[in-house]
Amino acid sequence: MAEPLPSVLFTDAADAALPAAGEPSFFGDLNLDQVVRDLTAGRKDHDLAPFFHTPIRTLETVAHRQAVFRDLEDPDLVAGVAAFGSRMREARQQLRQAHRLHHPYQRESWFLDAVGTYCRAVGEVAEVLDRGDLRSAGMAAVRDHVAAYRSGDRFRGLSEATGSLATRLSEVRYSLHITPGRVRVSGGLEQVDYGAHVVGVFEKFSQGEPTDHRVPYRSDIAMNHVEEAVLDRVARLFPDVFAELDAYCERYGDFLDPTVEAFDREVQFYLAYLEYIAPLKAAGLAFCRPEVDDTSKEVLGRDVFDIALAAKLVRARAPVVPNDFELSGPERVIVVSGPNQGGKTTFARAFGQLHHLAALGCPVPGSRARLFLCDQLFTHFERGENLTDLSGKLYDDLVRTRDILAQATPSSVVVMNEVFTSTTLRDAVLLGTRTLESVIEHDLLCVCVTFVDELASLGPSTVSMVSTVVPDDPARRTYRVVREPPGGITHALAIAEKYHLTYRQLKERLSS
Repeated sequence: MAEPLPSVLFTDAADAALPAAGEPSFFGDLNLDQVVRDLTAGRKDHDLAPFFHTPIRTLETVAHRQAVFRDLEDPDLVAGVAAFGSRMREARQQLRQAHRLHHPYQRESWFLDAVGTYCRAVGEVAEVLDRGDLRSAGMAAVRDHVAAYRSGDRFRGLSEATGSLATRLSEVRYSLHITPGRVRVSGGLEQVDYGAHVVGVFEKFSQGEPTDHRVPYRSDIAMNHVEEAVLDRVARLFPDVFAELDAYCERYGDFLDPTVEAFDREVQFYLAYLEYIAPLKAAGLAFCRPEVDDTSKEVLGRDVFDIALAAKLVRARAPVVPNDFELSGPERVIVVSGPNQGGKTTFARAFGQLHHLAALGCPVPGSRARLFLCDQLFTHFERGENLTDLSGKLYDDLVRTRDILAQATPSSVVVMNEVFTSTTLRDAVLLGTRTLESVIEHDLLCVCVTFVDELASLGPSTVSMVSTVVPDDPARRTYRVVREPPGGITHALAIAEKYHLTYRQLKERLSS
């Protein structure tokens, strides 16, 4: 059996061989679809989306990735690896261009250029990795492989053959004798460079830097029939070097090293994420490598925030409000209540985002986090009424909730947002209570955003958190979500008093 290739993403070759995963169903609810779209922009060659769609299910692999992120805290290493990626991107573009060309010698010339670019990329990244203080098993394994590959006979033969052939082709000289209707190609002769002679003659009349009126020559990469005919005749004049070009392309057609190729793709996972969070960190927002456990459900987060919303707010130079949470002992369910537009949904999204990002091995938003490595993540966010669905919104809520509870295991995480809002308060209390009782019975970690305050006091498994308002002005939200008993009625009365809409005030106004 062949040795598994060194990988900066996987500790198990079986995981690397899994088919590409599609976008998870919860991505839209958590706005992670927006995050991945921004992460992968400009990196279509690498097909990174499946890496961000597929969470890791083993602590070993999560730790493997966290260690690579730790290595990439070195800015010189990041710059060198990014330069390697640019070189490899250039090589791929040259290969694609070669495949589009139909003249064999032009196609082979582009292939030679692509191999030359690849050889430079390997040499440069080998030096970058050798200089780096690499402590992760993934990066160290790639470094050792690239060093051995670079010094091996295969790569040295490829590099030397590429350089030698490129030099021989650059030394080919030929002359064109162009007359009406005819082009004659002959071997290169030693001729006077009349252009340089003319420039030298007029140099003594120079007065300062002249304006450059030259127009750049524009040409399609593909040759026309005249150019192809010229190239064919040049090849006849220099049969040895063009025969060497044919043999070179035949010999090195499969020149890419699988580990180098895999590293080029996999390391973009890290570079893309680091590039995405860089402006957030520059704005003062914290990111940390979370503690991840697959047994303990005592989770916490300090200064956490919705990464998708933060990216928008930072671009708009608006403030981002972080929040804290903690579950300990028997606590499993966070029930979030409070005024509308007060940050409840944002808090719930952040909770789900943190658990998915932690399961990818990524740094998460926050100054500190301890998270559970879940087997599945489920979301149930309020949807608008579908006029084509005659069963109604309440029926849809019930079906979706039933499906989640049927699929969830004790290792799952559930995020529910404003469920059962289309029914009466009495029914919402009943349905919400039954749902959370089932969540507690399954021992699920859950965040439930609700307008039903009664759900916050179902027992020791539930924790109440409330989106707060400015004490002196209850109509203004702070977007802080804190651990305290629900105060929805008090808040509603404060708003009503501010706008003179209490029962007493309305009665006085109507009677006057």
